[in-house]
Amino acid sequence: MTLNIFLLLTIALAIIIVLLRFKIPIGACMLVSGLFIWLVRSASPLTLLQAAYETFTLPRTYDIIFALYFVMCLEIELRLSGALTDMVKALRRTCSNVKILLATMPAFLGLLPSVGGARFSAPIVEELSAKINLSPEHKAAINFWFRHLFEFSSPIIPGMIMACSIAGVTFGTFISHLCWLTVLAFAVGWLILIRPIKIPREAKIVETAAEIRHERNGLILALLPVIAVFAVVVFGGLNASTATGLIIVGLVFVLAIVKRPVGVREIFLGAFDVKMTLNICCILYFIQLLSVTDVLTEIVAAFQASPLPVAVIIACVSLIIGVLTGMSQGHVAIVMPIVAAMGTGDLNLAGVAMAFGVAGQMLTPTHVCLIVTVDYFKSDLLATLKPVLLCEILILTIFSAYTFLTW
Repeated sequence: MTLNIFLLLTIALAIIIVLLRFKIPIGACMLVSGLFIWLVRSASPLTLLQAAYETFTLPRTYDIIFALYFVMCLEIELRLSGALTDMVKALRRTCSNVKILLATMPAFLGLLPSVGGARFSAPIVEELSAKINLSPEHKAAINFWFRHLFEFSSPIIPGMIMACSIAGVTFGTFISHLCWLTVLAFAVGWLILIRPIKIPREAKIVETAAEIRHERNGLILALLPVIAVFAVVVFGGLNASTATGLIIVGLVFVLAIVKRPVGVREIFLGAFDVKMTLNICCILYFIQLLSVTDVLTEIVAAFQASPLPVAVIIACVSLIIGVLTGMSQGHVAIVMPIVAAMGTGDLNLAGVAMAFGVAGQMLTPTHVCLIVTVDYFKSDLLATLKPVLLCEILILTIFSAYTFLTW
């Protein structure tokens, strides 16, 4: 049984990689791979229909689609109003080190718990690197990596909320246990992605007081919706898609008042991306196929029946489920109940599950943020993932050594 399930997954992942090499859209790659799994495991039309029904009746599907759509609406508002460009100019005047801004701006926006939120930070990375000779893959990797630094330390990340609830640990305790990984992720990302960048010398731009004031207003306009969404999600209890939708509607009126109007038609029609929506739907359908064909359940059972140490089992299952689902809620919902059953409140075991699960979700084409980042920068997906893989190897090696020595 163990050989069959892991051989099946190896072939399924190989199909995705080969098709990506032929420049096939990621959604189609995931769909073909999912159909291969279905053919081997079930081959029943009812299974396909069940997966489709569950995919399009789960609230998660529409949360993801609308969250991504509204984030793109927000990006259009800020870009067409000039607020995005003004924000970058104001930041560069405040902090002349572009490297710091390239790392910190996606990280700051990563505090916003929005699925596909990397689509909002991508234009900022593009603007900041406009005069730097960076490949699309390098820019995409920077945006993707630094956007996810707070997976280990933010109490409003959905996966963190679920993990603490299921594993039976408090937010403060669990975050205190893992927050050093956020610092480590920043340091590793800086070493691999930021340090090698060569910044060309630029002539100092002299600006009038009016221009400086205009740019500061743009900075406020750009940061205000992010802070507002954060506040509404944390204190208002709304999900990210609803909160973002309300904020972009309000921003339409704010921009008109400050004489930076953007047309409603440009915002709401310009954000609609059929290709991206189809890709997301195919990815979610692939994940549901894994569920209805019992692939995820069998992976867990295979590891539980093995003679490996408990921590190794948790690490391997978390990594694989993270790769297959591409979202923190996926690996947490499947692995954390096992952690709770083996020892409720065990910080070390819960930490292993979280660290390896996050690594899995960072290394897979099922991760929505990766897809929207690659789409924005028009980069090669596998080439984008190469430095990310190196970063994750360093983090998991350091984390594993530290956990082993302090257990």
